[in-house]
Formats: sequence, C-alpha cells, structure tokens
Amino acid sequence: MVRTRTVAVAAVMSTAVMVMGTALPAGAAPAPPAADGAGSGERSTARAMPRAAAVGDLRYTSALPLSPGVVARTFETSGIGGKAVGDLLDVDLRAPHVRVGLLHPPAIAQRATVSAMANAQHAVAGVNGDFFNISETHAGVPPTGSSSGPEVDGGRALKAAVPDGQRFGPALPPGTSARDVIGVGADRRGHVASLRLAGTVRSRLGTLELGGLNQYALPVGGVGAFTSDWGAVSRQRAVCGTDDARNDPCSTGTAEVAVRRGVVTDVTDTVGAGAIPKGTTVLVGRDAGAAALLKLHKGDRVKVRYRLTGDVRFRFAVGGFPILRGGRPLDGLDAAGPAPRTAAGVSRDGRHLYLVVVDGRSEASGGLTVSELASLLARAGASAGVNLDGGGSSAFVARGPGEPAATVRNVPSDGAERAVANGIGVFS
Repeated sequence: MVRTRTVAVAAVMSTAVMVMGTALPAGAAPAPPAADGAGSGERSTARAMPRAAAVGDLRYTSALPLSPGVVARTFETSGIGGKAVGDLLDVDLRAPHVRVGLLHPPAIAQRATVSAMANAQHAVAGVNGDFFNISETHAGVPPTGSSSGPEVDGGRALKAAVPDGQRFGPALPPGTSARDVIGVGADRRGHVASLRLAGTVRSRLGTLELGGLNQYALPVGGVGAFTSDWGAVSRQRAVCGTDDARNDPCSTGTAEVAVRRGVVTDVTDTVGAGAIPKGTTVLVGRDAGAAALLKLHKGDRVKVRYRLTGDVRFRFAVGGFPILRGGRPLDGLDAAGPAPRTAAGVSRDGRHLYLVVVDGRSEASGGLTVSELASLLARAGASAGVNLDGGGSSAFVARGPGEPAATVRNVPSDGAERAVANGIGVFS
C-alpha cells in the first residue's frame, strides 16, 4: 500500500470548504473558497519570499508499482519554508497498456474531487489540474467552476483558454499564457506546448471569428460557442471582466443565438442558463460581437467550426503555466509562498510523465515556492514542466494493487479534498 501521511493541518476548515469535498450538481453554483484566493494555490495574504535557487536533496522514502510502467513514490526535500514532503508518480508512456487522460466531472462548468473523478473513470492514479473559477466578484453572477485553460480529451477539444487577464493563479512568467498546456500527443510522448482556438461562425452576413469555446470569459467584443459539454450553469460570466482585468464590470451589450443542426432557432439580447441539448450550439456575444449576432434571424443557416491548434496534435491536454524549460526554471517565477503545490513534467525525450504533489501549511511540510517546485521537477527527471492549481486543491490519489478504489494519499491543506475543475488521470 502507498504510505499515507497523517499530520496536523494548519488550515482552518469552514462550512464552505466542507461543501467542496463533494461534486456539485451541474446547475449549482460552486461554494466560495476559504483561505485560498479564487481558484489559486496562493492565499491572498501570501507574502513574497527570498527566491531560493533550488530545493534541497530529493530523497525517496517509499516506492510502489501501481501497474507496469506506473510507479508511485513518496519523497522528502527542503525549501525556504523548511522540510517538504510529497508524492510523485512516474509514468512510462512507452508501456503498452498505460494511458494518460483528462479527469473531469460530467460537465465543464462543474467540479468534483480528484478521487471521485478517478474512480468514476477507473484511473489507477491522478492529481488535480488547472486553476479554475471558484468564486466571483460580479454581483448576481454565479461562479462556473470551470478551468482557465484549454482541455482536450481523447483528441477532442472541450474548451479553450480565457484571456490572460481573466485567468486565476500566480502571476504568469514572461512569455507564457493561459493557452499553455501539458499533455500527451498522438505520438504517445509528453509535451508542454500552447493551444490556440481557431474557429469561425459563417452566415449570410459573412464570417465572424470565434473568440471562445466553453470558457467562463470571452474577449471584449468577441463571440464564443457553448456546447452540451458546458453544463447547466449560467453563461453570464462569459461577458464579465475584460481582457486585462478579471473584476471589471460585465458588458451591457450582449446577445445569445441558438443554432440547432446549422439553423438559427432563437435570437435574444439576454445571456441565459440551462443545459444545452446535444446538436445545439449557443453563441454568446459581447459588445461588437453581440451587435453582429443580433443581425441574425430565426431560420438563418449558420455554420460553426472550431479546433484547437498548435505545434502538437494532442490526444490529451490540460492547462498549466510553464515553470521549467530545457531543465531550467523559467525567469520571473512568482516568489509568493511557500504553499502546497501540484505540478506535472515530462522527460527530455517525452517518454516519461511526472506528476508531483507537495504538501504544505503544516508542521510536517512547509510547502514550496513556484521556483522551488520547478527545481523539484528537474531533480525528478523532468526537462519541461508546468505549475497546476495548488493550495487546498492539491491532491494525489492512487489505487494500489488489489485495492478496490483510488484514495487520497497526500494531506490536503483544507483537511479534506476540495472539488476541482479537472485533473490528470493515469489509466492501465
């Protein structure tokens, strides 16, 4: 059995945090966060620390093969916050029966715990994924629970990235964006790359560029597509904030157009809620995008096309911002912390995927800064890697040989698992 650590947790639990331990119905607004910032592993009170060049020695304290090509290890190291302990999963992507995929709730605008998602999808192990929209400052607008970055599952694009100014999490290093992902390509190798939405809406009026796909924030003046994958949560959040500031006001000029099998079935100036039937695409526009959509009429023929494009053809991808490239931590990494952290990295040849969760905010483990996390990934064997959501979201689950279900193996800083937007699952 993988060793489970039991320590006293420094975090104070609240009713809201306790609610986060279960999946929410697709139409329910996610509970607000407790001590963490919205969808971020950083607490709002986190202070900048002197930048540590690297973690201390990395010592593995246990190892357990979960299946051929998948090994779970526990480790100890140290950082500016003192001793840090955690879990690492080494996945050999060359192993014949090993697959890596997206852990996800039934809808994009929904949350579930990593263990619930792993068991529902029969994964042998997994970690939490991207930062997400967990709380909202816009009055009357429910948070969506959806992630900031792209999602690809089984080669299919589920969602695209919000504008950089609308994402959650620590500050982005120079040269990175909300479009960055980690995943596994059609070549069965791990990659850190970028995915951009390429899409159009064609009608008798001409061609509109698509600025969003199933995402909680659209570019100012843009048009976004929502499909049945989104869920039942209101789409109102998509027209709030701006490309540079998440908390800026919502647009007052809005439109929503329903397209069923290539034909417009409804046009309105109000952004709605409720489940979208399969075969229907709902187009949401703000400002100039809304003005263009309102020129459409019921019965008009409309063709909506989209794909996520980049240098890699991914079979699976999840959002995360790069912190390690060519075996070296990136310049300009956020110095706040230390905190619980989750990261993922790939070896230089792309044949190994490393999933790492570091405990924090307790006497047993002080956590790491983002810079130290990059150093830890490099010591573990990664050449490139990303930071994923941390803090109370950090969770590592595994199902040992002969065990009926995957269970939490780290010590979540909230005292219990938090429901999250997505995760990385390992299947065998």
